[in-house]
Amino acid sequence: MKTKEQILEFIEKQKVAFIASVDEDGFPNIKAMLMPRRIAGNCFYFSTNTSSMRVAQYEKNEKASIYFFNKGRFRYKGIMIVGKMEVLTDEETKKGIWRTGDTMFYKRGVTDPDYCVLRFTAIMGRYYCDLKTEDFEM
Repeated sequence: MKTKEQILEFIEKQKVAFIASVDEDGFPNIKAMLMPRRIAGNCFYFSTNTSSMRVAQYEKNEKASIYFFNKGRFRYKGIMIVGKMEVLTDEETKKGIWRTGDTMFYKRGVTDPDYCVLRFTAIMGRYYCDLKTEDFEM
């Protein structure tokens, strides 16, 4: 069984995260994102545009999942985590994950109304490697 520390260590080495939301018809929608800006406990913080379709979906339905994978030469590993996604627009949270180059996306800086934070709170997950899967609690 993988420990929480091993799971987080694996996640922190990846370059891409896939996030999933639920649309108004109940269908899953998946999108590739840059890795979380911060991971604290069971919370994963992503930056995004307030005006995005994904933000609108999370505001209507907070159910979400995130997926991380590594495809090696002979081995594929993947971690899927389910939980809830919140849209945060308070300045303190936005400042907490802000990076210097972000003005390329958010011209008005950390106070840009089109800049927000997605906070994913993990509940449980599933680890895959070598044709085996394991469920885990967060």
